[in-house]
Amino acid sequence: MSPQKQSGNPARQAQIEQTVKQQRDAKRQEKLAEYQRQLKKRQRGKLLWWVVGIVAVLAVVAIVVASIVFAPKSYTPGSEGATIEGVETYELASDHVEGAVEYEQNPPAGGPHNSAWLSCGIYDQPQPIENAVHSLEHGAVWITYDPAQVTGADLEALRDLAPRTYSIVSPYEGLDTPITVTAWEHQLKVDAVDDPRIPQFIEEYWQGGTSPELGASCTGIEGPGKL
Repeated sequence: MSPQKQSGNPARQAQIEQTVKQQRDAKRQEKLAEYQRQLKKRQRGKLLWWVVGIVAVLAVVAIVVASIVFAPKSYTPGSEGATIEGVETYELASDHVEGAVEYEQNPPAGGPHNSAWLSCGIYDQPQPIENAVHSLEHGAVWITYDPAQVTGADLEALRDLAPRTYSIVSPYEGLDTPITVTAWEHQLKVDAVDDPRIPQFIEEYWQGGTSPELGASCTGIEGPGKL
């Protein structure tokens, strides 16, 4: 720092000293203001990261809860010989054929079918019957519903009942009940999605029962309207 100029005039010298003091005070105030600005900036940054962290944790928790609440119901493969009221049982052929087939059941619970099987999954359109029957042969369950009677929350609840794999859910024209659940050579017809026999039927016949090709792939041709 250059030496402070001295004045022979006491009044002038006092004025010079006052000016220097004011300049020093102003610089100190400026430094203090800058420090406070930087401090507030760091505090805002920390707060932002806290908010981001909390939001991220809540998002993970929400995903976990949703995966539990909305996950498809779990079932155990295989049959235990349970007796379920209303289940119809048949003895049916399993030939591979070409073209359309006239089935005795509606929807069919087995019988001659196309050599190509339908990919399992949820569909919002009716599916080619002969291909869906082949999926039954592989141990899948086929949940069909009247689209005029099963809609909205009931339809979502019905879809939620389907196993994660080896299941087909699709609308079906001409049902005589709102919902029909079918496995190879076994079938259950019910009036409401909350009928406890639906999960009972799936538990008994999904990946079990009398399926001739149990455990074969359920990834085949894709029908229309797969979700």
